[in-house]
Amino acid sequence: MAAIQAPVIMMSQNRQQVKDRLQADNDYRVNLKAELEIRHLHAKLDLLLTHQWQRLLEIQQVQTDLLEEIGSRQ
Repeated sequence: MAAIQAPVIMMSQNRQQVKDRLQADNDYRVNLKAELEIRHLHAKLDLLLTHQWQRLLEIQQVQTDLLEEIGSRQ
């Protein structure tokens, strides 16, 4: 009986190994894609922050100029 069951069990285990390998490969690809997307989003956020800091500096310069102009009038 065991001699008959052994090949069937082995084939079943081999099929499960193939399924597991495919699932692991799919998980790896999904994780890699997610990591690339996250890196892309980080780059976008960094660019946005850089632009915001530049704009803030421009606004501060305008305010400083206005304060100097007001101060020179008095």
